[in-house]
This record gives sequence, C-alpha cells and structure tokens, in this order.
Amino acid sequence: MRIAGKKILQSGAAALALSFTLLGQQSPLPKQTYVYKRVNDCEIKADVYRPQQDGVRAAILYIHGGALILGHRGGIRHASLSRYLQAGFVVVSIDYRLAPETKLAGIVEDVEGAYRWVRREGPSLFKIDPDRVAVVGHSAGGYLTLMAGFRFQPRPKALVSFYGYGDIVGDWYSRPDPFYLREPLVSWDSALAAVGKREISEPVESQKRGPFYLYCRQQGLWPKEVVGLDPAAGRSQFDRFCPVQNVTRN
Repeated sequence: MRIAGKKILQSGAAALALSFTLLGQQSPLPKQTYVYKRVNDCEIKADVYRPQQDGVRAAILYIHGGALILGHRGGIRHASLSRYLQAGFVVVSIDYRLAPETKLAGIVEDVEGAYRWVRREGPSLFKIDPDRVAVVGHSAGGYLTLMAGFRFQPRPKALVSFYGYGDIVGDWYSRPDPFYLREPLVSWDSALAAVGKREISEPVESQKRGPFYLYCRQQGLWPKEVVGLDPAAGRSQFDRFCPVQNVTRN
C-alpha cells in the first residue's frame, strides 16, 4: 500500500493488522452507538452516522472486513463514509462476532440480525426508510454482503461488494498459501494464544489476532477453523456458505 507517497513494505498478517490500525486513525464524525444484539455477555454494536439533511433517508448497512477474524465497525474508510453522507445516506457500520470463537453460522446470524434491527428500529431511531436499505462491505465484509443477497428477507435494495469472495472453500483458502508461507511459520500454540475462548465482537486490545489468521493461511485451515467444517469431508457441506452456489433468478 502507499500512504502519503511513501511505500510501506509489509506482508502477511502484519499488513492486515497494519491496515486496520491505519483505518482507525481517521477524523471522527458525529455518530450514535447502539447495541443491536446481545449473545450471553457479548454486546454487538452498530455506529450510526447521519447526514446533516433533515427528513427520512435511505440507509447503507456497512460490514467491515478482516477475514472474519479481525476488524471492527470503526474500520470504515473515512473517505468512503464522507461520500456516503454527502450523497444523503444514513450509514450504519456494524460489528459481528469474530471467528474462531464464533463460527460462520453465528456470524451470518449476527449480520441478519443487524439488518432486521435496522429495518425495525431505524425509522424511529435515525429516520431511515426501511424499504431503502443497501448493504456494502469490503473483503470479508464483501463476502457477507454477497451472503445478504440470498439470506436477507426482504431483499436489500442494492449490494456493493468490494473484493468479496463468492467461494470460501476453493484451493486459495483450503490449501497452504505460497504467499503466506514466505513468512516465518506460526505454530499452533502461537496461533491459539492469539485468540480467546469467549465470544467477542471487537478485538481485545491485549490480543494480536494476526498470528491466528497467518497460521490458517499457512496451513490451509481457514475454512475449517472459521466455519467449523472440514473440506476433506465433502465440499458440498459448504454450499450454504458460498454465494456462487446460491445464484438464482431471485
């Protein structure tokens, strides 16, 4: 990546972690924070940004990236957020529970719950039209955006997936990745130490979760660790989590 004209050389998990650090270093915009869901002692939150214009607005449900392991609702790019607001959209940037403490089925349930909450509570809390909601996401958030296309009811008005993936069990994720194998190998003990046991929807500051992601890519274990299913036992069991397997005329 390039920042202020200077090339920053990073790779692997370090680059992923750096990107989220930099995204958090942005000029703040006025927002309201809500808890849209609770699971045991885990509060799952949404930040709502409203444009200055009065009246009922269309909404964007924004889903952050981070391989479903990293990231948080504050990672939305400031430049993108500003343009959405200038265009008159209310922006709702959500958290969801993170893997591997929560498997993918639970993560999808969270984003479905966020959509229902926006449509149900949004008209009174932040003046949105519940029938004019688009879903936008980057990377893993782009993947969840594609999932929204066949999981959310009623259908969102638009889906904008920035480099989201439609197949989560292809060789690129279920086999050791040559790019990440250039990094020093992460042991299972080090990977396990990077994550916890209780469900979380925001990274814990004391945890550096990147080594877990790097381990998964080096070993080709991302689908197994994030979904909780082994591709070796049959890839068809992943179909319900692969947008490319769920494209219909609807």
